[in-house]
Amino acid sequence: MTQIANKAATQTILINPARRNLCFLAFAIGSFAIGTAEFAAMALLPEVQEFMHINETQAGYFVSFYALGVVIGAPLLAVLTARVPRKILLVCFMLFYALANLLSVLAAVNPYLYGFFRFLSGLPHGIYFGVACIVAASMVEPARRPGAIGSVMLGLTVATIFGVMLVTWIGQQAWIGEHANWLLAFVLVSAIAVLAAGLIAVFMPAVPRPEKAGPLAELRGLKNGQLWLLLMVIAVGMASTFAVYTYIREILFTVSHAPDSWAPIILPLFGCGMVAGNLIGPRIALHFGLMPSIFITLLWSLLTFIIFYMLMGAPASAAIAVFLVGTNFMSQPSIQTRIMDVSPGARTLATALMQSFYNIANAFGAYAGGAVIARGFGLSSTVWVGALFALLGLLIFVWSWYLARGSRTVSPDRF
Repeated sequence: MTQIANKAATQTILINPARRNLCFLAFAIGSFAIGTAEFAAMALLPEVQEFMHINETQAGYFVSFYALGVVIGAPLLAVLTARVPRKILLVCFMLFYALANLLSVLAAVNPYLYGFFRFLSGLPHGIYFGVACIVAASMVEPARRPGAIGSVMLGLTVATIFGVMLVTWIGQQAWIGEHANWLLAFVLVSAIAVLAAGLIAVFMPAVPRPEKAGPLAELRGLKNGQLWLLLMVIAVGMASTFAVYTYIREILFTVSHAPDSWAPIILPLFGCGMVAGNLIGPRIALHFGLMPSIFITLLWSLLTFIIFYMLMGAPASAAIAVFLVGTNFMSQPSIQTRIMDVSPGARTLATALMQSFYNIANAFGAYAGGAVIARGFGLSSTVWVGALFALLGLLIFVWSWYLARGSRTVSPDRF
């Protein structure tokens, strides 16, 4: 049995390791559903464009609507649902996610309605990851919290490989008519989300919420400067990866001269790197400690861009570099654990805000990469943009670490 003591409540929870692992699996299936839907919306843009008879720019707005839902929904729902038991939250958010994606399918005949439901689909994205990671971390001893968080995020990283490949294949079929089969991909996402909700309802124990939980307590936690420094590490540090990831196919085809037949394997290669990073990052934290592990993984992120620039001249070596850049996500479980530690009383809002800042990083990184290309510096310049952002993220963390030295250690067991 694994014992969880929650100081915010008098109840102590005993969890069988087998049930705990099944709970982690349920969380991962939920994150797989969310990751598949998020990446499918990008992978299926050509099919959406053809089905709705709109141009590429208009189709791209649907991705932006989803991202806007994530940015708004994460902090808003974290505050509004602060007093709701976490098990109920996770089940309801998964069911809402399933319904919103299903309504997206039914509304696909009207681009405006479809965009509205894509926005609604994004609302529970951030809060689901935030609450699931908090609960998962509460089920293990403090040193293993990054690994527990990595278990939740594993579904998201796997979605970048198998989820994207599956929905892309579905979208290319003609089971229900030409250019309409992409709708089935979102039906599949809804089914997976319902499955996750059922498994969470069965295997997740009732976790007592903190004694002082509430909207005001969550908002008061935002006064911690360490929290904002760590969120800046995410915004700047992850922008480095998105500055390259957004243009990675063009880099391989134009700069590395990869053959067209490589197109289906480029994004899965990056996804394999994400999975590897998600598995390796928590092990680094377990071996070296939380703060050193964040430093090591952020430094590795900087090195991957230098390696990418050195290897991009040939297709085979560039493919290896794509995998290495994908591993940059290895820092995220440890950063999320650190965010939990510096935001007692506001962990739900703080971890939900992480997802908002990921989307800010996505938009900012893609914009910065596009800006240097538009100014004539070429596709390879995006790698140096990535390296610059990675360096800035590392420096912000070093400054955060310096300020935290000698400060009171936050108890890691109040979840």
